Formats: sequence, structure tokens, C-alpha cells
Amino acid sequence: LSKNIKSKVVLVTGAGGSIGSELCRQIARFEPQELILFESGEYNLYAIDRELGRTFPEVHRQAVLGDVRDPARVSHVIHSSRPDMVLHAAAYKHVPLVEGNPTEGILNNLSGTRTVARACVTHGVPRFVMVSTDKAVNPVNVMGASKRLAEIYCQSLAVIQCPFMNILTYR
Repeated sequence: LSKNIKSKVVLVTGAGGSIGSELCRQIARFEPQELILFESGEYNLYAIDRELGRTFPEVHRQAVLGDVRDPARVSHVIHSSRPDMVLHAAAYKHVPLVEGNPTEGILNNLSGTRTVARACVTHGVPRFVMVSTDKAVNPVNVMGASKRLAEIYCQSLAVIQCPFMNILTYR
């Protein structure tokens, strides 16, 4: 893991969420050149940025407010930061909330993933990692189905459009 992170620019979407913030903590330990925290929730972004500043003051970081569903914002951030790796952890993951708000779940989990993955391809990001869920295996709810569709999209993107890009999906 160290060789993929040390002295590299790493961007984490959903950096203020439970999974994204833990990824940021783990990445900071490997001394990235820069850690870009991309998050739509202002307070969550503020909290993880402050925590990392206290715990890893030597790590250069950039806190970026933005929504993965906004193609212009995502493209701008990826273009300007030129990350070596994007870890896509932004997602709605609470099954009851997504069941009650299925359109928002699909827009965030599927369309957001598509937006980030396309921007990575467009701007030549060498490594894209999508964080998924065990609920994507034979999904029985909207949240699992939206994550499974996002996995399929990323896998097809790797095969059809971007075979040089290392696209990984983690559950």
C-alpha cells in the first residue's frame, strides 16, 4: 500500500463519512504528497480536516467542498489537483434512508460514481478505487442495487473505455 500512496497525490470522495474519514486517517500514515478531502457535508469536512491537521500536521491536505453528482465541480477538482489515485467512498449507505428516498440513493450512488469515474478517465487518473458494499451481492434493496450498478459501470468502463486505468472495486 505504501508504494501507491507515499509521495503521491490521493483524492478521497466522501472524506467526511465513516468509511471515507477512516481511509483518510489510514492514507495520512503513508505520507502522501497531498491528501485531497472531497466532501459535500461542510461540518464533516471541517471535522476530518481538523482532526488530520492535529494528528498528521506534516501531511499537506486540501479540504474541498463538492458533490459527486456535480460533473463540473468533480472535473475541476480532478483536473486541478492531478491525483495519482482516487478513492471513491462517497455514497448513501443507510438502507432504510435509501429505501425511503430511492431517487436520491440512485443519483448519489450510481450517478455520483459515474461522474467521478468519467472525470478520472477524462483527466488520466492512473488508479480509481470504488468502495462498495456486501449489500451489492445479490441486492435485495435499492441501496445494494445502486451500488451493484455502480460496480458494473466501473467494471465495464475499465474494459471498454479505459483498459490502461487500474479500476478496483472493494466491498
